[in-house]
Amino acid sequence: MTPFGSKLRELRAARDVTLKDMAAAIGVSAAYLSALEHGRRGTPTWYLVQRIITFFNVIWDEAEELERLAQESDPRITVDTSGLAPATTRFANRLARQIGELSPEEIATMNEVLEKRRAKVPKR
Repeated sequence: MTPFGSKLRELRAARDVTLKDMAAAIGVSAAYLSALEHGRRGTPTWYLVQRIITFFNVIWDEAEELERLAQESDPRITVDTSGLAPATTRFANRLARQIGELSPEEIATMNEVLEKRRAKVPKR
């Protein structure tokens, strides 16, 4: 399950909305919506995210959170290390092979490192 899929399921459960009803309302199939929740589909389009935001009638912070989660929820990412140091390519490949073996604590530690790094770098 992706972060976006988890949030989507949480919103549906809180409002007691079925996959079938939500899918019909936003113009997708229930199978697609289920696959999106379970991380078996790629990142949803901006347009679909907007339909979901409208469906749940969320505003401001929660709408921004859904947009951010959608951007961070591609289950099949590509990491381009061309032009970077050999150690970077090695790290990316090792991470790809071993990510499923990492504990939640190890993932949290790596996320903390990345969050600290993001806080140091000015937004583009």
